[in-house]
Amino acid sequence: MSCRRREGNMVNMEQKQIHLKGLFGIPACSLSHSLSKTSVRIPRVMACASFVKLNAASSSWIGQKSSFGERSQGSSTRRVSFSIRASSYTDELVQTAKVIASPGRGILAIDESNATCGKRLASIGLDNTETNRQAYRQLLLTTPGLGEYISGAILFEETLYQSTTSGKKFVDCLRDENIVPGIKVDKGLVPLPGSNNESWCQGLDGLASRSAEYYKQGARFAKWRTVVSIPCGPSALAVKEAAWGLARYAAISQDNGLVPIVEPEILLDGDHPIDRTLEVAEKVWAEVFYYLAENNVMFEGILLKPSMVTPGAEHKEKASPDTIAKYTLTMLKRRVPPAVPGIMFLSGGQSEVEATLNLNAMNQSPNPWHVSFSYARALQNTVLKTWQGHPENVEAAQKSLLVRAKANSLAQLGRYSAEGESEEAKKGMFVKGYTY
Repeated sequence: MSCRRREGNMVNMEQKQIHLKGLFGIPACSLSHSLSKTSVRIPRVMACASFVKLNAASSSWIGQKSSFGERSQGSSTRRVSFSIRASSYTDELVQTAKVIASPGRGILAIDESNATCGKRLASIGLDNTETNRQAYRQLLLTTPGLGEYISGAILFEETLYQSTTSGKKFVDCLRDENIVPGIKVDKGLVPLPGSNNESWCQGLDGLASRSAEYYKQGARFAKWRTVVSIPCGPSALAVKEAAWGLARYAAISQDNGLVPIVEPEILLDGDHPIDRTLEVAEKVWAEVFYYLAENNVMFEGILLKPSMVTPGAEHKEKASPDTIAKYTLTMLKRRVPPAVPGIMFLSGGQSEVEATLNLNAMNQSPNPWHVSFSYARALQNTVLKTWQGHPENVEAAQKSLLVRAKANSLAQLGRYSAEGESEEAKKGMFVKGYTY
């Protein structure tokens, strides 16, 4: 081989390393440093073409031939090597995930933004002030015996740094009940240009430094919520953006000691049948796990927060808990590796009783994962209405929280019965176009 040809090959290799840096988020120096360690097959086509394909604003919809799931073709491949750096928190991440995914327990989600919390307070006639938000969250987090049924609590940033009126940190209140403190780390949904009136989730900028600070404050897991809308297509662009954002967030979280909850919520909005929901859910989760793997996320150190597979909220026929369980478990078994320790379902506007019945149906036979709950409204609705903002109602409101937490604990074990449930708990909470 001539010197000129060897020089040309070296330049090509350097170019591929630079393109891989953009594609995988791996520093080029680590690529060249470990050139002979781990082998990965990369198509001979220029890596920059794959990078453009990754970020292209496709206008195709799921179900058409031009699926977002298509990968670049080509039989001719070249081997390029790089090393995968394990997080220094590996053992801790695995242990934290196991604690949260412990039998008979689930997650209390109280990570509503200040604006959303204000809507909840307004429903009982309270102003949206920090004092009122603190009072409500203190009611929830100081409930005696809550740790018997709740293993983790997702907090908003304000709450993570707050204390009770007597001066005890909220994170310490949780630890005393053996509840793992968690933190919402995304910065909310914004319009996605080039899509079919869809959204993308912002918050990757500065996430590493914020996550490090949250860890110092006591948080041990994180949540990032993005959404997929079936009535909007969904577009290939929106699904790809959701999956890539979740994967980058998960990798950054693990690198800073936080177990990431991976949550691409498939909204209940729409009049579509349950089979359409299953079709979209399978494609979304296939894309999510593809990019989780691309970003070297450790599956044993994550938790999932999926939507249940149900018909659209406006569909003419309601599905039974057994049907929802069948479809949901089918989707999970086709898409989720058994290495994932916990599936913590969101309620998504179901009534308190519906969410519990559906969870119970999914736990009537063994699953490869801990199948549990991460509910917000489905745990808090009756609590809020019982409290009404009056100090003398705090004890009664806490008891109502324990009732709902225990019901879902029994559902996680497959032993729940809806006998004796109140009419209030049976009321649906779906709101079309609901925002957090």
